[in-house]
Amino acid sequence: MPTHTEKKIVPYRADQMFDLVADIASYPEFLPWCSAARIRSRESNMVLADLIIGFKMIRERFTSRVELLPPDGDKPAAINVEYLDGPLKSLRNKWQFTPTPDGQACEIDFFVDFEFRSKMLQKLASLFFSEVISRMVVAFEDRAQTLYGDLAEAEKRTGQKAQTIVIEKTA
Repeated sequence: MPTHTEKKIVPYRADQMFDLVADIASYPEFLPWCSAARIRSRESNMVLADLIIGFKMIRERFTSRVELLPPDGDKPAAINVEYLDGPLKSLRNKWQFTPTPDGQACEIDFFVDFEFRSKMLQKLASLFFSEVISRMVVAFEDRAQTLYGDLAEAEKRTGQKAQTIVIEKTA
């Protein structure tokens, strides 16, 4: 089962990054291979959402339950994705957004692992896994710049350089 764990510090506030990732309906505007997003229901901090993902000749619908946990006192914001339906056997996806001591930047912990039901799709996914994840991470970073200001300006304003702390991958 391919997995990816990444920890980054970005010069944007934790609440901003939480809002960016929680805005599932906007994913088709910036996320590679995401052609559509539909919010089926929203109750309190739970969202039921469909994403249509297309890659080369493959087009699939993924249904997930997304738990949105905004910052709460000393507790960092988090987003937990529970896979419900689609071409996968399993999917786990977790985000955590921890503010830096001054609150002007944040540390993002991101984890994803998945397994396709189809062995053929699993082999195909393993070949492209690193590229797909890298492009998705860059898409979220670019979206942050679009919404919250240029990276260099944000680094200057906050005094915090964007940096990757840890990346762990298995295929």
